[in-house]
Amino acid sequence: MNNKDWNKIAKIEQAISKKYGQEAVQNPKANWDDNKENDYLEQIQKLTEKEFALNDKNEKVDVNGILIPKKLLNKESNRTCLTCGVYSFDVRDDIYMNKYECCKTCYVKWVEDREERWLSGWRPNNGNDT
Repeated sequence: MNNKDWNKIAKIEQAISKKYGQEAVQNPKANWDDNKENDYLEQIQKLTEKEFALNDKNEKVDVNGILIPKKLLNKESNRTCLTCGVYSFDVRDDIYMNKYECCKTCYVKWVEDREERWLSGWRPNNGNDT
């Protein structure tokens, strides 16, 4: 391999240049400057930060011998109606839980057509529910 055939190399380079353009055979550093280097370094830094954040979310925590993703432990979901105390599995109750902090049944019974009073803080009590 010491005896390189420079003519053969030049012909191959010309063929590549003819087929793919002059940029295909030029030195990669030819169009590189300090601005492009800084942009590249910033992109690498942002990518690394995203990867660290993703790894933190996907980190598993041992809970009673079971590995659970850390992101699931941070979610707080209150599925218990504050008015009647019933725990709801119904997805439709989410709307009422988020807006009125009660289940659909309590919404129909206590809130419907009285939203202003409910949002102002009124709640039914056991002795006087009017």
